[in-house]
Order: sequence, then structure tokens, then C-alpha cells
Amino acid sequence: MKRLAIYCGSATPEDPRYIELAHEVGQDLAERGIGVVYGGGRLGLMGAVASGALEAGGEVIGVIPEALANSEVANHDCTELYTVGGMHERKQRFTDLSDGFITIPGGVGTMDELWEAMSWAQLGYHQKPVGLLNSFGFYDDLLAFNRKMADVGFVRPVHQGILIAAEALPRLLKLMAEYRPHTPIFQMKADDL
Repeated sequence: MKRLAIYCGSATPEDPRYIELAHEVGQDLAERGIGVVYGGGRLGLMGAVASGALEAGGEVIGVIPEALANSEVANHDCTELYTVGGMHERKQRFTDLSDGFITIPGGVGTMDELWEAMSWAQLGYHQKPVGLLNSFGFYDDLLAFNRKMADVGFVRPVHQGILIAAEALPRLLKLMAEYRPHTPIFQMKADDL
């Protein structure tokens, strides 16, 4: 994995652990020679990921919608900064530029990015690992909900391994490196669906 898309919040929570985590993720990836593709912002966890990677000498590629770039939240310190027309183009660019995805804590936009990466993997638009860093138990309830969808039958057994979760980045990166693509829906027969 040469580059990973990092999905995270642009907010700065009161609890400093979240900003520290984001900074450490960026730094750790850079030290491993893994480039960061992210939302292109300079605020919140987004900015902390970029700062951590840049301070460690890493590659940081930002992808920001024009509306946000014009509101002065763009991080012009990135190695490369792409301004795109909207969110759909942004997520496509994340997919095109990265070898996988890691979600760290965030809000609604972060969830949108995570679920789309999982959905696209399930369908067959990409075969890249989708990681979830569950630091501080932030995503415990989301993981339980994902299990419930599988238990009820809304996630086929062949697709239940798409979401790769771990509490620490080294373990998550190891699991992502071991990921073997599943059979996407586009290649399945009607009887298998």
C-alpha cells in the first residue's frame, strides 16, 4: 500500500485524544512510507492527519470540493491539493489515488465516506481494503450495527469481511495488507444473491 485515503472529521472535539490520534496516524503512515490522501482541509482531525504526515516528511494529497476551498479551509501546505466540483468527484478521486481506506473518528461526512467505500467494494467498483481504526472504542456501536446487518441477512457472508477493524494502527495495517478481495456483486449470479 503506497497511499491510503484517510477519512476523518474536520471538527476539533474537546477531548484532545482525537486530535493526538489523527496526528499520530499521519506521522506513522509517513514513517512507513505510506502517502496520505485526505479531504484537503486544515481544520480538526483532517488538519492533524496532514500535519503529522507532513512533519514526518510524508506525501499528503488533499482533495477538497470547490465550495470548501473557497471558504478558506483548504490546506495549501499539502504536497498536492486537488480542487474538485463536489463530493461525488471527491470520493471518486480518493478511490483513484489510494490503495485502500482508513476511517478514524469523525461525523456524518466520515460515515458517508466509509459506507460508500464499503458499498463500492461490495459491488465491485474497487477491490481495496477498507479499514476502521476503532480507537477509544469510538466505533463499538457501529461495529455492532454492522454485525446486526450481517446477522439479519442484509450483508451476504461473502461480503462480511470487507470492513477490517482494529484498535491500533499497526494491527489495522497488517490486517489490511493481508486482505484478499471477495467476489463482488457484479460477478455473482442471481442465485447467489
